[in-house]
Amino acid sequence: MHTHTPASHGLADLGTAELVAGYRSGAFTPVEVLEAVRRRVEELEPTVNALWAGDLDDGSAAWAAAEEAGRRYAAGTPRGPLDGVPVTVKENIARKGVAKPAGHAAGVPPVAEADAPIVARLHEAGAVLFSSTVMPDWGMLSSGVSSRHGITRSPLDPTLTTGGSSSGAGAAAAAGYGPVHIGSDIGGSIRLPGTWLGLATLKPSFGRVPLDAPYLGRCAGPLARRVSDLRAAMQVIGRPDVRDVSELPPYHGDYSRPLSAAPGPAQAPGSRPASLEGVRIAWHTDAGCGASTDPEVAEVVVRTAELLRDAGAELTEIPPFMDPGLLADVDRFWRVRSWGDLRALPVEEQHRILPHVAQWCQAGADVSGVEVLRCYHSIQQMREAAIAATAAYDFVLSPVAPMAAFPAEQPMPFLDPSVPMTHIGFTVPYNMSEQPAATVDAGATADGRRVGVQLAGRRFDDAGVLSLAEVLEGLLSG
Repeated sequence: MHTHTPASHGLADLGTAELVAGYRSGAFTPVEVLEAVRRRVEELEPTVNALWAGDLDDGSAAWAAAEEAGRRYAAGTPRGPLDGVPVTVKENIARKGVAKPAGHAAGVPPVAEADAPIVARLHEAGAVLFSSTVMPDWGMLSSGVSSRHGITRSPLDPTLTTGGSSSGAGAAAAAGYGPVHIGSDIGGSIRLPGTWLGLATLKPSFGRVPLDAPYLGRCAGPLARRVSDLRAAMQVIGRPDVRDVSELPPYHGDYSRPLSAAPGPAQAPGSRPASLEGVRIAWHTDAGCGASTDPEVAEVVVRTAELLRDAGAELTEIPPFMDPGLLADVDRFWRVRSWGDLRALPVEEQHRILPHVAQWCQAGADVSGVEVLRCYHSIQQMREAAIAATAAYDFVLSPVAPMAAFPAEQPMPFLDPSVPMTHIGFTVPYNMSEQPAATVDAGATADGRRVGVQLAGRRFDDAGVLSLAEVLEGLLSG
């Protein structure tokens, strides 16, 4: 069953560059685009279930923002690449006056007293922020299953998962609820929807996109259908804010850079990608921990490596640098943190947490302080291992997850909450090493489930990662 695919056309499906060009020429207005998004939402949302605290009623703040953007374009004074562009943010990204339930049904969700840095940047840029998007309980599932929201389903096939925990953001992107959706990622929560929903995504370098509650490994970044939309989003949200104590120094570029040192003419828009001569890319299909990589997923990575080699890149297969102990330790560290969240709830509310998450949390109840500190040091070892294994290369190509999409009703790709997270061996090391990592839709299994690849880069090289992702996107469509 397919409710919608990226092959359909309409104003709701246009990318940021096409929208801005249309606004500038007068071909259509931000209000007309928002109306197209509203029609798409009305058509698909009963099945997809991606949105929380939406704002698409006539006369709402979103409509006012669209009208104001239209006036700026008419006056020739647009504010940038997202002016008038419909966007959403994950529900854990604060919007002033909007409740933040963190995906779970326990208690009364707190109402945000101020906009998060991301939301402030979006408003300043003239983006039309019309909704938050849903997530599973505390963001600790890689699916769209939530005790508060129910099940969020893939717009490509509603029987399949969206991935998570940026489940609503991924579903909104795949459904065509506008071109840009902002999620968060502490172990793969942006990139897993990327692979299972056929999206382009970016988990930026740690500290590149400001958060008002930074935490070890946590990043926020965009999900979209095309890499150019990721770049447009980063130009807006990738700016510092004093509230993020982990913020990086300001970045003043446009999130693109030349990849090859080889001489030759500049790449024209829409032309075949420029040469990758001299670009060093490591690749692997074995994470060294967790679930074994499905042969169909591995084959997509191998074919992608061949494409990049044919484009001039130097490809080197590397051994895995994770191991089961590192994966188990970061899982245990998170269990203790989430056990603290569960224990803080009134006893009568604890049963409202999704059973899979509650059982997973409870395994952290009796972990000693000494063991928690050992797990913290293990995370630093993971960081060291990732950097040591990848430092000799410009980029690393791998699967995003070792498996293709699983049924929408499953909280995780595995059923036993007592085992460590078996599906994040490729993604979590780059959270802890603080390196940027993008996903590109690169193929499909024999039964049609989408498979993405991950492209990780050196710390701070978000521009390089996006540039390689865009080259690969062109190679795959060529």
